[in-house]
Amino acid sequence: MHPKLEEAHERMVKAVSHLKEEFSSIRTGRATPALVDKLRVDYYGTEVPLQQLAGFSVPEARVLVISPYDKGALKAIERAIQLSDLGVNPSNDGQIVRLTFPELTQERRKELVKVVKSRAEEGRVAVRNLRRHSRHELETEEQAGELSRDELDRIEKELEKLTHDTIADIDNMLAHKEKELLEE
Repeated sequence: MHPKLEEAHERMVKAVSHLKEEFSSIRTGRATPALVDKLRVDYYGTEVPLQQLAGFSVPEARVLVISPYDKGALKAIERAIQLSDLGVNPSNDGQIVRLTFPELTQERRKELVKVVKSRAEEGRVAVRNLRRHSRHELETEEQAGELSRDELDRIEKELEKLTHDTIADIDNMLAHKEKELLEE
């Protein structure tokens, strides 16, 4: 495989995994640590991801329990959750923070589907931009005499297939997340 093609493949894989991470942070009717683990908490003047400050458990389908390693971080964790776009009010008993997620309304589900579709389109655009960038670099190599026209055509076909496969992956992820959001 040509080095430029390998580089494009690695970048496309990163774009898909980034999108997967974003999808996991969009909530369905179930509680999951992915909703809050990347949440930034102001911990003694430093922005820290919540996953570094606490452990998580899901005792029931719609309940997420956050157990801070340092009980002094309870208020900061609560505040970060209140300022986030989760739309959930945290409660604490002095030891843990409990989040109870309400059932999603049909209207909210449809809004979330729009958000997911928008993020998927951003992912597709990123992949197409990577393809365009790789093509430009390959054409530069061909003009410099480092690649023959036949090699360029072969590599471009592989790049096109790679792009098509990656976009198909994004579409599959979107379909799965959309189904997950719309199911009661």
